[in-house]
Amino acid sequence: MLYWLFDLSRSWLDQVGLYGVLGLLDQIEFRALGAAGLSFALVLAFGPKSIRMLRALKVGDTGETDAAALGHVAKGKANTPTMGGVLIVGAMLLSTLLLADLSVRWVQLGLVLVAWLAVVGGADDYLKLTASRRGSGRQGLYSWEKLVFQLGIGIIIGFFAYRAGADETGQSLAHVLNLPFQKTYSTPGLELSGSVVVLSMPVFVVLSALMVTGMSNAVNITDGMDGLASGIGSIIALGVLVLALIAGEQAWAQRLLVPYVPGTGELSVLAGAMAGACLGFLWFNCSPAQVFMGDTGSLALGGLLGYLAVATRHEYVVLIMSGVYLAEIGSVVLQVGYFKSTGGKRIFRCAPYHHHLHLGGWTEQQVVARAWISTIVLVVVGLALIKVR
Repeated sequence: MLYWLFDLSRSWLDQVGLYGVLGLLDQIEFRALGAAGLSFALVLAFGPKSIRMLRALKVGDTGETDAAALGHVAKGKANTPTMGGVLIVGAMLLSTLLLADLSVRWVQLGLVLVAWLAVVGGADDYLKLTASRRGSGRQGLYSWEKLVFQLGIGIIIGFFAYRAGADETGQSLAHVLNLPFQKTYSTPGLELSGSVVVLSMPVFVVLSALMVTGMSNAVNITDGMDGLASGIGSIIALGVLVLALIAGEQAWAQRLLVPYVPGTGELSVLAGAMAGACLGFLWFNCSPAQVFMGDTGSLALGGLLGYLAVATRHEYVVLIMSGVYLAEIGSVVLQVGYFKSTGGKRIFRCAPYHHHLHLGGWTEQQVVARAWISTIVLVVVGLALIKVR
């Protein structure tokens, strides 16, 4: 809205000589970094009051776990307020509303997605965490219910994202399947290479639904140690900010031979807001955590990463950057599948994988710090692979 007001008063500002001062808002890079700073400040400002409110409402962790080996760890975190994801989501939405160009369809879709998944996660958190106080009723959303909501919004977002990317001919670079080492263009211009695959609407929508749902669940599974999911999320968000700037700038996209998707540069503001909000939340979520994000934050953060990957046509790059998240959800899938197929045998001491490492002798702080380091390396690798064509 701030950018909208600036855009409306552009001529007047120029007449009174103020455009030179406020003209920085015309620079997408400035607004992206501004969103990061603003969301960080908002979380820090409202964090203490929000934590006190959640504690007063007794919206806290139960200290229970299905893994007996982790019982003493879980009990040590009992009554720590959760649903702190409202801080992350609130800061992201407000920062984006203020600093992004809200007329861009890509931004509108991102805001809808974040709000939708935050509500779904919030409903699940509230039902689970107030069950003992209520004495009866639902103990949270069923797994199939969450999956329906995730796939549903993924399909809806995919449909409108496909239409947003369509150009006048009905076919756009926004529908290109961007593969590793593949050149999008065969000439210095925007002529597609003959080897490039252009996705049809059904395939694009399915890919969108899978990315949104898969990443949403991956972040949710990873959120099990102080600072783990939030720290990783802030690092990946900065990498995705760069991807959005590249995809939305024709000169950069052409130079790097990746798809140019008009308008997606504005998504760098949303990515910046995510980075700042996660960093601000980490201030309270680092060990020993004062608050947990819960499904309210994890579902929204993961879903947003999946959407940003699809919108910028950098799915494989974001998947590389999200290697720790994928390893976490992959360990759960392998553990459950192997357990069922072998009648009770296990691959890991405990899944997700961060618990396997913890039970193997790593301290919680070591697991988290090494996950951050691994993510930084993966983000660098992902960005470097853009150039390798």
